[in-house]
Amino acid sequence: MKMTKKAITLGLGLVVMGSASFAQSLNDAKKAIDAEQYQKATTMLKALVKSQASKGENYFNLGDVYLRMDYVDSARAVFTQGVAADPKNSLNYIGLGEADLFSNNPTSANTNFAKAVEVSSKKDYIPQLYIGKAYIATDKPDFTSALPYLQKADELDKDDKDAETFVALGDYYALQKKNSEALQNYMRALNINGALLRAKVQIGRMYTESRAFPEAEAELQSAIAADANYGPAYREIAELYMQWANQVATEQATKSPLALTNYKKYLDLTDQSYESKLRYAQFLFYAKDFQTLEQETGQLATMNPNDAKSLVVSRLRGYSAYENKNYPKSLEYMNDFFAKVKDTSRIVASDYLYLGRALMQNGNDSLALKNIVKAVEKDSTNAEALEEVAMSLFKAKNYAKAGDVFAIAVKSNPNGKNTLTNSYYLGVAKYYDYALKDRDGKHPDRKILVDADSAFSSIIKFKSDFALAYAYRARIAKYADDANNPKWLAVPYYDQLIQLVTVTKPELAASVPKELVEAYVYTGSYYAQTDKEKAKDYLTKALAIDPQNAGAQERLKQLTAPAPKSPVKKK
Repeated sequence: MKMTKKAITLGLGLVVMGSASFAQSLNDAKKAIDAEQYQKATTMLKALVKSQASKGENYFNLGDVYLRMDYVDSARAVFTQGVAADPKNSLNYIGLGEADLFSNNPTSANTNFAKAVEVSSKKDYIPQLYIGKAYIATDKPDFTSALPYLQKADELDKDDKDAETFVALGDYYALQKKNSEALQNYMRALNINGALLRAKVQIGRMYTESRAFPEAEAELQSAIAADANYGPAYREIAELYMQWANQVATEQATKSPLALTNYKKYLDLTDQSYESKLRYAQFLFYAKDFQTLEQETGQLATMNPNDAKSLVVSRLRGYSAYENKNYPKSLEYMNDFFAKVKDTSRIVASDYLYLGRALMQNGNDSLALKNIVKAVEKDSTNAEALEEVAMSLFKAKNYAKAGDVFAIAVKSNPNGKNTLTNSYYLGVAKYYDYALKDRDGKHPDRKILVDADSAFSSIIKFKSDFALAYAYRARIAKYADDANNPKWLAVPYYDQLIQLVTVTKPELAASVPKELVEAYVYTGSYYAQTDKEKAKDYLTKALAIDPQNAGAQERLKQLTAPAPKSPVKKK
């Protein structure tokens, strides 16, 4: 069912003629089609085809409903019956032509359109109008072919009696985002028929697409006020509220519920088709109503399991199950989704993301990471998911893997809001990975230290007052030093830390007491060889913060102890 495209284009129209009862019945069917009550319209039109089998308009309108529901073969069969029943009526030839366009057969469509013109009066604008509309009714509108027919229809309808001509021209321009020209034609249609709600809805849609949300709301509410049972108005105002919520953060809380309420109203007023219920499910996802979404998609999964759009259902089932912490089911549905995908271009970043998250929650860390990396590669805004994986590994003290994942997160989104935090945990994870392996005698690769130091160095470039970065660079330097013949490689970093938190920004000292003591003791030990007074000062400062620090106590004791007496020389 071509809901999106068909919603913006009025149907090929309904011609009212014949007896009073026939006109009334066809008019009722027309109203049902316009209100998107397709099942109701189908029942009415089937009855008309049976009771008035020689009226071509009945077949045409029934076929039009089938096209709207994407039953192209059924539509073609009905149009063919209409041609046989009323061969001088142009409408069913046009219907066949439109079915050809739906089947991507423009050559056959042109043949059928030519036949429609041939059997009609040269002064009749209806065939021109409907052919023009047929060209813009598919997913790939042919604007070049449509315009001459629509212009000819306008020319032939000299007295501008039919508002449909201007609605069609409005649709023609609206589909091309030429809103100014579209609005002019919709307004002309309303001047002819002020009760034409479809034109009001289309104007509201244009305002929505232009992000003129208050104006769109006013226009659509006026359509609802005119007819509280006109379903398409509720659909469009629901779309409006959802866009409003998604694009204006301050409106999320108020507009999302309105979107759901109005779309539910649309469903209640129409046939609750598979397509419309699927769109409602998408609304539920955007509104983060995952409990209802899981219920709705469960029902959708049984409605039409062989429909091509069942892929979307599997996707939303996987998403909602995950958000509802139903992790085994989420993995089941996401695996089902990927198994069904034939065209990989239909896979979006969030598909890999949810599959990866579901795998993670089900204990498959390795495969989870692969999928989350794919999600980030397709959309860097998903880097936060990598951060979640990395932090989970970090908390589990799997420092080697945590460091690698944090590195991927930083590389994938170097300008992200969490880049500094990720760089910090990358450095810390690498540092602990090396330290623990060294403790256990595993002779770790020195590159681990290089990666850790690089992470902290990058932090300092962007945030020079990040005290912990200096402390970790110093710790890393100590590991890089020669234990048997130390070069005191950590001194420059500890000096920078002391300068930062005692001179440049002394207010930072209270946040790093442990690190400051560490710096004083290490540098005090270093200066004990060259500047004993400075060494004593640093060690005394260390003890002022941590009076029980054994290292500071021992070194200060050594520095303040009286020099050993020289042995007395014997005379």
